[in-house]
Amino acid sequence: MSRELRLRIISAIVMAAVILAATWYGGILFRVVAGLLAILIYYEWATITRMSETNSTGNAWGWFAVAVIAGNTIFGEPSLDLPLLSGFTLTAALFPVLRGRNWWLVGGIVYAGLSGISLAAIRGDELTGFVAILFIFAVVWSTDILAYFVGRAIGGPKLAPSISPGKTWSGAIGGAVAALIGGGAVSLAYHGRISLLLLGLALILSVFSQIGDLFESFVKRRFQVKDSSHLIPGHGGFMDRVDGLVFACFTVFLIAFVHAAATGDVPGSGGGLLPGF
Repeated sequence: MSRELRLRIISAIVMAAVILAATWYGGILFRVVAGLLAILIYYEWATITRMSETNSTGNAWGWFAVAVIAGNTIFGEPSLDLPLLSGFTLTAALFPVLRGRNWWLVGGIVYAGLSGISLAAIRGDELTGFVAILFIFAVVWSTDILAYFVGRAIGGPKLAPSISPGKTWSGAIGGAVAALIGGGAVSLAYHGRISLLLLGLALILSVFSQIGDLFESFVKRRFQVKDSSHLIPGHGGFMDRVDGLVFACFTVFLIAFVHAAATGDVPGSGGGLLPGF
């Protein structure tokens, strides 16, 4: 076993242990993880897009915005999360002195802020929130692993060659099948049966997690960057590891609000955001 592979394995084990422990414990510990993730994602986003070099005023606003949003996610009132995110984002969008000549600042605030908000909201404080997060983990991690191995084993037509030349349609389909298996396993363990609703949700989340992966690849390719950072030994950056996860959480968040608009219900916490739990 090479030194690099050993380092990757050790880093992965440590990260998985910390994340799963925080997910199980919930409460303030998980909110701290969610808030820190938002800050780390913004750091990597700003580094990739070189905002400190091209838009220092906007970058300072972005740091302030994400720090306030993350602080509220950890210690504040959850009902203020989206108003804060909306306010900071609109301010950045409306004032050219902040936005600069492009929209990378606006995208960074939304991407980083919503990452922490959606994770914390889905977990909530109840057991159902723990199971909901495990379901998302199972779907996203199964998708990532099988997409990689199936794509390498079968190959075939490229999924998005101009964005990520290594990804194939066979890998994407293999990842989707793996998501059905992973999501079905969590459904069976929690409900004692395999829910068709959750299988459908697993498929949707698998698709959007792969879109999230492609989105990050697009941003890195746009700025000719290989890794989002070197914060994780052997793995690159946090965005490299959670791009699919955060898009899956964004999707759950959107589904919750569409469902609320259709039914007149207020989206709940503790897993109430995720249909089927």
